[in-house]
Amino acid sequence: MTKLPLKIALIGCGRIAGHHCQSIGQVDGVELAAVCDLDVAKAKAYGDQFSVPYFTNYHEMFQAVPEIDIAAVITPSGMHFEHGTEAIEHYKKHLIMEKPMFMRPEQLHTAYGAADKQGLHIFPVFQNRNNKAVRRVRKALAAGELGDIRIVSVRVRWCRPQRYYDMAPWRGTYSHDGGCLTNQGIHHVDLLRHLGGEVERINATMRTLGADIEVEDALVATLAYKSGAIGNLEVTTAARPDDFEASLSIVGSEGLAQIGGIAVNELQVFTPDPSECAANSEDFVGIKGHGAVYGYGHTDMYSDIAAFFRDASPYPVDRNDCLGTLKLLHAFYRSDEAGGWVNVDSDEQSVRLGRENDEVSNLYRTPAP
Repeated sequence: MTKLPLKIALIGCGRIAGHHCQSIGQVDGVELAAVCDLDVAKAKAYGDQFSVPYFTNYHEMFQAVPEIDIAAVITPSGMHFEHGTEAIEHYKKHLIMEKPMFMRPEQLHTAYGAADKQGLHIFPVFQNRNNKAVRRVRKALAAGELGDIRIVSVRVRWCRPQRYYDMAPWRGTYSHDGGCLTNQGIHHVDLLRHLGGEVERINATMRTLGADIEVEDALVATLAYKSGAIGNLEVTTAARPDDFEASLSIVGSEGLAQIGGIAVNELQVFTPDPSECAANSEDFVGIKGHGAVYGYGHTDMYSDIAAFFRDASPYPVDRNDCLGTLKLLHAFYRSDEAGGWVNVDSDEQSVRLGRENDEVSNLYRTPAP
């Protein structure tokens, strides 16, 4: 039985690491135990700021701090599977997996299988589900306040210029990053299912318009839901000069809900009761120390993890949920590759997304001492 407080270690000290550290500090039942990054300057900066030991090799970290309960894997996306399964198989650690969790469905099956054998748990990060506006709309849908869903629309217009991709060799690659849909849009792909239900078919077109990269930085798609509803998705990181919006709207037979803001954080239209808009909106602009697009949902996530171990409360995102979102993600790429409509419920996978690239992987591998 894992005892509280849970001791959390970070593998990776990139853009979102500070957000994890601050969220951990706000939750009873969890505490930061160590941080690790191949770049000693990054590791030291977070170690010093949060008064925990820092390492450049996670094997050494697990050996030096054996009381670690959970490893939060926030390394380049294409390394999540390798880093996560090593933490499970060699050190028997539970995992927190940042988006997009894994790059390919078979990796998800293998990682969960390894965790099952060790009696361990994997906690995916889909923090936008915790936004007040998203929670209120999901509640409304469950209660029938909006009636039957007719149309679901999602639009993400953010800015990632060339200098963003030039920061590290994994960025802008199909093997380790994916484009705007996998890196930035994965949360909104998840919300297409979380709020709209299961998608049956997709027709997607991808383009690279604003940067010299191999992956897409613009996508438009049409969706057909199993319920009979239809939808559309627009995601781009080619907007200039800054991030503009991440919005979602649902047209129902009895009403309409629209969530806007920089990261689906403002309930802008809610026809069942317009007075609820203000109470279910959050200001992300003033978040200190990390990007506004991350929001406050990581704090709720760590609370959910503490409750899982303290009260046996179910964690709100399970493996089948993650598999559904990962298969939906691959369907967008498969549609672009095929040049037309594809079925989502298929074992087929994109030939591009998550393909092997040892040249890049070797830059981020951590050898055992």
